Amino acid sequence: MHPLIFGKRSLTWGERTYVMGILNLTPDSFSGDGLLVPPPSGSLLKPKEPGLEEAGRFLAAGTDILDIGGESTRPGSQPVDAEEELRRVLPTLRAILADFPDALVSIDTYKAAVAEESLKAGASIVNDVWGLRADPDLARVVARYHAAVVLMHNRSKPANVEVREQLGNAYLGAEYQNLLEDIKRELLGSVDIARSAGIPDERIILDPGIGFGKTVEQNLELINSLDEIRALGFPVLFGPSRKSFIGYTLNLPPDQRQDGTAACVAIGIARGADIVRVHDVEPMLRVARMTDAIVRQK
Repeated sequence: MHPLIFGKRSLTWGERTYVMGILNLTPDSFSGDGLLVPPPSGSLLKPKEPGLEEAGRFLAAGTDILDIGGESTRPGSQPVDAEEELRRVLPTLRAILADFPDALVSIDTYKAAVAEESLKAGASIVNDVWGLRADPDLARVVARYHAAVVLMHNRSKPANVEVREQLGNAYLGAEYQNLLEDIKRELLGSVDIARSAGIPDERIILDPGIGFGKTVEQNLELINSLDEIRALGFPVLFGPSRKSFIGYTLNLPPDQRQDGTAACVAIGIARGADIVRVHDVEPMLRVARMTDAIVRQK
């Protein structure tokens, strides 16, 4: 596979695992890390843009990509319109690139309007949880700005949500004739949409959609079979961080899922993941480096 090049920066697939740090500019993140919180009452200090300090910490630790999102994908969450999403993400995106001009930034959105303004502001990657199927204009926007795109598999339905106290919400799963074959076929359908819009293969990344429209058992099977997604010929982004299938497996709330996430990250890398998308960047960077030392020996 060709390296993914952004000006002076590049991602060389197979050389090492890249780490994407999550910046949720929302009030309702499933993992409790939403950064849209009001300043303390009576504070006279001008607040910094939400996420700016976290971005600096992530980059100092060695994070390769910052993924900024303004709409929660938590099961059962309420959608927001493009105007509100832009109000949440643009100030922080601009502040990050003003302070860290070399940062590689991804915008987590499925809306063409949000993607376009974010790409204009300096983002380089569009991370679409609906694999270019939600907004027919998004693929053309990605192509026009020569951006990279993450195409995620997603069969989640808002009606199919289970709620358990302490463990949070989870999608119940969808009907699959054959889990791996159905996911591969639908991901390649998203690739066809991207190609038709003029997005070259070297700017396409696949995400199997861990936690989206899949049961606990299906998520575990998918992680253990990640090499089949990698065999499609595109780099793979893998995002298990703090997700409900870990909580249901270990009977733990989101703030106690770091160990489970680490196990998933290690197995995912061993099965071929190129990018891991995580909340706890410092420990997961160590997990990625250690796993790389084992599985990517020269």
